[in-house]
Amino acid sequence: MTAPVSARFPAFPWDTIAEAKARATAHPDGLVDLSMGTPVDSTPDIVQQALSAAADAPGYPTVLGPVAVRQAAVDWLERRAGVVGLTADHVLATVGSKELIANLPTQLGLGPDDLVVVPELAYPTYEVGARYAGCQVLAADSTVAIGPGRPALVYVNSPANPHGRILGVDHLRKVLAWTRERGALLVSDECYLEFGWDDQPVSVLHPDVCGGSFDGVLAVHSLSKRSNFAGYRGAFVAGDATVVAELVEVRKHLGFMVPTPVQAAMVAALADDAHAEQQRVTYAARRSVLRTAFESAGFTVEHSEGALYLWATRGEPGRDTIDWLAERGILAAAGDFYGEAGRRHVRVAFTATDERVAAAAARLAQT
Repeated sequence: MTAPVSARFPAFPWDTIAEAKARATAHPDGLVDLSMGTPVDSTPDIVQQALSAAADAPGYPTVLGPVAVRQAAVDWLERRAGVVGLTADHVLATVGSKELIANLPTQLGLGPDDLVVVPELAYPTYEVGARYAGCQVLAADSTVAIGPGRPALVYVNSPANPHGRILGVDHLRKVLAWTRERGALLVSDECYLEFGWDDQPVSVLHPDVCGGSFDGVLAVHSLSKRSNFAGYRGAFVAGDATVVAELVEVRKHLGFMVPTPVQAAMVAALADDAHAEQQRVTYAARRSVLRTAFESAGFTVEHSEGALYLWATRGEPGRDTIDWLAERGILAAAGDFYGEAGRRHVRVAFTATDERVAAAAARLAQT
């Protein structure tokens, strides 16, 4: 008999704030949910039209996907991130980025003898995916902290979830050199790459970081945030062609295929920058309103130079802050969702509607 889910995985983080959510929902003006980075704005018309036009799709899609999808990713990376030298053979479309990260250690054949390094404050799925494969896990932000170990897989995330920190070129170059020396695979989660606020994010695939070689490195990208694509489940991974080819072969057996209409929508989304620029403007305005409101209410906002979140603290345990906010009808994510180092913080998403953002600001102004 297999072990129950509760023995194999930690509690799903958002389940642990269910009581706070119930209290916040009871507010006379309703809930302001800033706990999840879920897009709420409409999927762009150009994307919806592409999906509709490809709706007659009676046959199975392929795991690799058509060249048009992969080339659209190549073109986008060159145009928006300055990545040169990629071809369609360096790219694989995925069923959202979370499924890739959750399944990557398993699909790479890693197991109990392998070490996976995740950031000290990190998207929980990095660790969950590693533990799902039976791997050892170490939370570390520097090569010094990793010590003499020889990891199989190292994750970096910039701009980072939850705290919005942006890793510079020198740091990324140093980490990549270190992983290459040890034969480890470096996986950079870059799903917020177009959302740098106080600094300019850089892809690990940029020549200033990788030296023009994609050996030993992958970058994970998502359309969920830039194109309000979360419900479509479309993303891609790019980098080391040998690793990409290995993933394709494994995923053929497992049936990980992006639906044909979604592939068409991905091409349209990646080819159009105008909607992404407009979404960026929208998020910048919401960020400004919420940052001012939280700081005026006595919070300290740390890092937060990129991504779609404010990393905030009142100088108390984050769970106490969750309760304080819930009394005002506001729900945030507890910082300890992302690691012990976040226990005195909360993560505030600015992906709510303009009306709900304004409501949160008004309630905080009354404190």
